[in-house]
Amino acid sequence: MDYQKLTGHQLLQIKTLGQLKASGYQPKSIKEELRDNLIKKIKAKENVFEGIWGYEDTVIPDIERAILSRHNINLLGLRGQAKTRIARMMTHLLDEYVPVVYGSELNDDPLHPLSTFAKDQIEEKGDDTPIIWWHREDRYTEKLATPDVSVADLIGDVDPIKAATMKLSYNDERVIHYGLVPRSHRCIFVINELPDLQARIQVALFNILQEGDIQIRGFKLRLPLEIQFVFTANPEDYTNRGSIVTPLKDRIESQIITHYPKSIEIGKKITAQEANLAGKPVEQIHVPELMKDLIEQIAIEARGSEFVDEKSGVSARLTISAYENLISAAERRLYLNGESNTVVRIADLIGVIPAITGKVELVYEGEQEGAGLVAYNLIGKAIRTQFVNYFPSPEQKKKDKNGNPYVIPLAWFGEGNELDILASQSDKEYKTLLHSVPGLEEVVTQMVKNLPEKEKEFFMEFALHGLAEYSQLSKKLLDTGLQFKDLFSSMFDMGAGDEEDDFDEDDN
Repeated sequence: MDYQKLTGHQLLQIKTLGQLKASGYQPKSIKEELRDNLIKKIKAKENVFEGIWGYEDTVIPDIERAILSRHNINLLGLRGQAKTRIARMMTHLLDEYVPVVYGSELNDDPLHPLSTFAKDQIEEKGDDTPIIWWHREDRYTEKLATPDVSVADLIGDVDPIKAATMKLSYNDERVIHYGLVPRSHRCIFVINELPDLQARIQVALFNILQEGDIQIRGFKLRLPLEIQFVFTANPEDYTNRGSIVTPLKDRIESQIITHYPKSIEIGKKITAQEANLAGKPVEQIHVPELMKDLIEQIAIEARGSEFVDEKSGVSARLTISAYENLISAAERRLYLNGESNTVVRIADLIGVIPAITGKVELVYEGEQEGAGLVAYNLIGKAIRTQFVNYFPSPEQKKKDKNGNPYVIPLAWFGEGNELDILASQSDKEYKTLLHSVPGLEEVVTQMVKNLPEKEKEFFMEFALHGLAEYSQLSKKLLDTGLQFKDLFSSMFDMGAGDEEDDFDEDDN
């Protein structure tokens, strides 16, 4: 019988040690298992890390090299860079089923037992020793490193209750209650945020990583545990909350640096894949590609902002949450107005501010500005960046001999006219307001190539936001939306309102 050719269903029919031996089964370490299955997938041109975008030429080749080298791995990167997700997907490289001695705490291989229990079972029952089959999805253990994690949690401790119940001496190995690490024998074991683990707890991992033995309350156990360790860490932790002790870093053979998406296109793929839109009327809400670009651009602006702590990073969860909020803003408007369909608006970005404020770590200057204002400014910068991809720069067109295409709509605002775009406005009212601005439609139809008819008003509003970001118009945040007006008249209004304050300041 060729064990390698047996299907999962056939393996589950094997119930005893004798039947297992007859199948031709040979013990294999977890690192060999990962390595062999990775080689098969590489040869078959299969993608191991399905759904991980942007790492095809950087992180994933590093991980594959580490697995081929039988290395333990440390994934080093800022928040929201799919470190834990990658670790979880490594289970796809495990064999579908592996045999385990029935009732064993340490998931003993029937042909290579470690625990006293498994050895006693095999000695007593021989080929009749019962075995069970362990699925690869169950061979994954994850522990979040927190300051309160103890050696007993990870390695184990003597259990006085077990000793009393079983009437055992404290010299008997059976009084040991094993921790998470020994119980993860033949598993992928992930420790998230490794620097948060106290130094003395990190020291307890030395022997497991190097020599393969553990010590529990005076018991020196030679347990050659087969574990694929994957650690995750944030570079910020090395300086702020803790650090990985040097000897432990030395024992982790491969340290792989992760990164954020390097392009808007990759970011959009991640957001579209991860956003939870279940139950939402997505068929009734049209989202222009520009809006998807703007959502990703907000994260890019945040990562380069002087108000955001760059060492902390800006998670990919920001764009995912922002996109969900964007759809919800349009969905709410559908229900308020009893409409059957709608197109998202630039004004809907105000609804994504709550998704931004909790995802960015502000520096001192950012705290002074306030999280809400920083988020609002990030949206403005994203609009400014994307604006010139569709429209000519208003600053350059001022000096253009061929004339300024924005002169007619700007003149309309200069005559004292205002425009209020409200979050709950019906589509009919929204369109009527935008078309009331002379020359605005002409600017959009001339400048935007291949403009779909249903996106016309979206781009008209985008043009107003862009002009405001380039200081051609005034844009004011209202309780329920946005107001556009002439820049100079708004400056005079502000000056009149602040005149008394200016006098007070001079007096002081």
